[in-house]
Amino acid sequence: MSTIKPSLPKGTRDFNSAEVLRRRYIMEVIRGYFERYGFNPIETPTFENLSTLSGKYGEEGDTLLFKILNSGDWKKDLLPEELSAKSAAQLTPKVAEKGLRYDLTVPFARYVVMHQHEIQFPFKRYQLQPVFRADRPQKGRYREFWQCDADVVGSDALLYEWELIKIYDDVFAALGIPVVIKINNRKILQGLAEAAGVEDKFQDLTIAIDKLDKIMAEGVSRELENRGFTPEQIESCNGFLQIVGANEEKLGQADLLLQSSPSGKKGLEELRQVLFGLAPLNLKNTLEVDFTLARGLNYYTGAIFEVKAVGVQMGSIGGGGRYDDLTGMFGLKGLSGVGISFGLDRIYDVLEELQRFPEGAVGGTQVLCCPLDEPAVAFFLPLLQQMRAAGMAAELYPVPAKIAKQLKYADVRQIPLVLLAGEEERQTGQLTLKDIRTGVQEKLVVEELIRRLKP
Repeated sequence: MSTIKPSLPKGTRDFNSAEVLRRRYIMEVIRGYFERYGFNPIETPTFENLSTLSGKYGEEGDTLLFKILNSGDWKKDLLPEELSAKSAAQLTPKVAEKGLRYDLTVPFARYVVMHQHEIQFPFKRYQLQPVFRADRPQKGRYREFWQCDADVVGSDALLYEWELIKIYDDVFAALGIPVVIKINNRKILQGLAEAAGVEDKFQDLTIAIDKLDKIMAEGVSRELENRGFTPEQIESCNGFLQIVGANEEKLGQADLLLQSSPSGKKGLEELRQVLFGLAPLNLKNTLEVDFTLARGLNYYTGAIFEVKAVGVQMGSIGGGGRYDDLTGMFGLKGLSGVGISFGLDRIYDVLEELQRFPEGAVGGTQVLCCPLDEPAVAFFLPLLQQMRAAGMAAELYPVPAKIAKQLKYADVRQIPLVLLAGEEERQTGQLTLKDIRTGVQEKLVVEELIRRLKP
C-alpha cells in the first residue's frame, strides 16, 4: 500500500501551542472590550444554507463561497443535460444546498430574524468564530480565518458608530498596534454615482473603487472602462477620489462636488455627526476620512470603516459599517444595524512583525517540578495539586532524570521556572526554585512558594 504524504489544503494552517496561546491572548483582549461595551456572545453554525449566503456579498463574493456537496448519491436525480452543463453555476443549485459561512454578519442577520421574539432590541452581540473564503492564498489572506465581530441591530442612533470606533481605538491601543481608522459613508459614494450619472452602475463603481489599494488609480480607470463607463464618467469619479487634505478640508471639497446629490449631502451630514461625536473621546489612534473607502459588500448603506496598521505592509485588519435593512432579505424589514470586525489572523501577523506580543501572551506551564529520584515523584504529587488549586499552571517531569535533561525540556517548552526537591530539601521543607531565564535560584517553603507564584 502506497504511503500518502500528509499535506494541508492551501490557505489553511496548523497552529502550535505558542501560536494558539498568542491567538487566545488577542481574542481575550478583543472579547474584554466587547463585553465592557455591553455586547453579549452568540455562536452560529459553521455552514449555512446556500440560499442564506448567496447574493449577499456582490458578484465577486458569491464566487468565493465554499459550497458543500450534498451527501449521498447527489447524481441520481440529475438529468443528462444537467450533468453536462458547461457552467458550474447551473449545476450548483442541484448538487449543493449548503455552504461554509463567508462572514459572520449575514449569519447574524439570519439569527436575528429567526430569534426576533426572544431578543431585546437594540440587540448587541459579538462572535469570535472562523469563516471561509475560496480566495487566492497570499500574505495575510487565508481561506480559513477567524473574525471577531460586534454588531448592534434595532437602532439607527449614531451613538453606536461612536462606540464601535472607540472599541477599535481601545483594542489596538491595548495590543500596542498603531493604526489608522478610515471612515466613509456609502451614501457619499451613492452621491458620487449620481453626480457622475452612473446611478445604475453603483455596484460596479464600488467594486472598482474597493480595489484601489491593489490596482492603483490607473487600474480603477481601466476597470471602470471595462464595465462600460464613459471617459467623462471616469473623469468625474477620479476627480472625487483624488480629494486630499485634513478631514474638514476633504468634507468641504466633497460638499462642492456633491451639491446636486441628496444622497451625497445626507452622507456628508452623517459623517460630520460621527466626527463630532468622537471629538471629545480623545482617540489614541488616527481617524481619517477616506472617500476611496468603498467596502465592496452589498449590504452596507451608511457609515463604513476600515483599519490599517501603521508601518506594516498588510491589508486591512478590521472593517465594518452600517446596514439599514440586512434583515430585510430574510423578511424582517426596517431593522437598522451597524457592526465591526477584527481580522484575528492579520492582527497576529502584525504583532509578530512588530514584535509586540507581551511575554505573558504565550502562557502555558509556569513551573516544572523536577524529580531527581523516585521519592521526589511521590513528594511532588500532592504539592502539584496545591499549586494547581491555587491557580498555578504546574506539571511534573514524568520520571527521575538528570537535571540537565529536565532543564533542557523546560527550556524547549518555554517553562520559566523549575522546582527541585532533593533529599535535603524534602527533609527541611526548603525547596529550590530556579528561574532558567536568569539562572537565579532561591530556597522557599511550600507556603511561601505558593504565595509568591499565585496568579
